[in-house]
Amino acid sequence: MRIPPALLHRRFRLLWSGLLISAAGSQMQFWALLWHIRTLSDQPIALGAIGVARVIPILIFSLIAGIAADTFDRRRILFITQSARMAVAAMLGWLTWTGQIALWHIYTLTVLEAIATSFDLPARQSLTPNLVPFQILPNAFSLQSMAFTVGSIVGPALSGIVIGYLGQTWVYFINSASYLAVILALILMGPVAQQITLQRGRGQARWKAMGEGLNFILNHPIILSSMLLDFFATFFSSANALLPIFAVDILRIDEIGYGWLSAAQSIGAALTALLMSQFDRIRRQGVVLLMSVVSYGICTLLFGVSRWYELSFLALALIGASDTVSMIIRNTIRQLQTPDYIRGRMTSINQIFFMGGPQLGELEAGVVAQFFGAPLAVITGGIGCILAVAWIARRWPMLRNYQGDEPS
Repeated sequence: MRIPPALLHRRFRLLWSGLLISAAGSQMQFWALLWHIRTLSDQPIALGAIGVARVIPILIFSLIAGIAADTFDRRRILFITQSARMAVAAMLGWLTWTGQIALWHIYTLTVLEAIATSFDLPARQSLTPNLVPFQILPNAFSLQSMAFTVGSIVGPALSGIVIGYLGQTWVYFINSASYLAVILALILMGPVAQQITLQRGRGQARWKAMGEGLNFILNHPIILSSMLLDFFATFFSSANALLPIFAVDILRIDEIGYGWLSAAQSIGAALTALLMSQFDRIRRQGVVLLMSVVSYGICTLLFGVSRWYELSFLALALIGASDTVSMIIRNTIRQLQTPDYIRGRMTSINQIFFMGGPQLGELEAGVVAQFFGAPLAVITGGIGCILAVAWIARRWPMLRNYQGDEPS
């Protein structure tokens, strides 16, 4: 074991440490929010609707957010988005504490948080290549994956404990405080140089900038195919919103067991990210990417058929491990193949795929579960994921032949 190379760079180390704390709070709130919805309604569609609340702002604001990340200071954008997310969490806590919380409050505040997230992600991912040398960028993305997955272990586990012993309200207040870690990191980081070629104009100039980002992706099949792979895999295999139903109605576990089950994906992901952080380079990246997504679908299918807590936990852990391998390679391909001046727009378009896929998938899973039951919704999703990989591998052979050392 050694210190990962990216952590030797101070500014990246500050951002990574802040994200580690913030991710724990965000994941704690996400899984607690689903549990909260389950206590307010026993209809699967109510859980699936949270995906709609998350995806609509992404579809509307992602392209604009990409232009913002390429036009304005990415660090300042993160100040604004992190502060907005902190305010949303505090409002959820206040409404729950005063007993006024209703489903429409949760959906409305989720929309507001999704708007902030739409601007947060392009700025954050585009900022990372400005903090470390390009040679160790895969290591930096591996560490970022580790930060989110470690936070996703602590967060869901804490969600069950906090709900069980302190109450739902404190989940939201604790998450609100966790955003201070990223805000402090951004302050200590200081100014970060970035390449800005877009003018802060309006109207036609912005539409032209959006078109430039879309044309860039359409003319780079390796990037387009990786985005489509991400979208279809997560659309078919996303059933996180149904986890409270599996916990209560199928596995018969309490809040504490639900918290650990929610953390299972992140446990597998964290162990995998730790292992991958020890490698400077991954060979035959295209094949590894496709096989990891196939594994994602198979393990989703296994979770759908399981009726035992231990097997369900293992299946979710393997889903997390598979997704981590896929995510690291996808991010590396896109960032290395994209110039800095257009990276924010590329990331914002990618955000539509990799966030729109799972959120629409939550709605799809909720609708199928409403009529045919939660297990069938997950099983058919796993099969759909595998079929999507087969189609993309055949349609874009350059993806499966990608080695990782191609010129940028």
